[in-house]
Amino acid sequence: MKELIEVIAKSLVDHPSEVVVTETVSGDDLLLELKVDPSDMGKVIGRQGRIAKAIRTVVKAASSKSDRKVVVEILQ
Repeated sequence: MKELIEVIAKSLVDHPSEVVVTETVSGDDLLLELKVDPSDMGKVIGRQGRIAKAIRTVVKAASSKSDRKVVVEILQ
């Protein structure tokens, strides 16, 4: 999952070297935190959060075979 978010985020931003994804496992939950350059924040979130929602949808579809709940957070 971590690699999937990195590929998606790096293709969206102007500073791909600043993309950092951290993965935290807590029981049956998987928390993925995405950090990007502050100037790229709007590109990752999108208008009215559409791109952020699309990223979460793709990750949810990719994790549907596992029994884990995957949460994607976009941090500043």
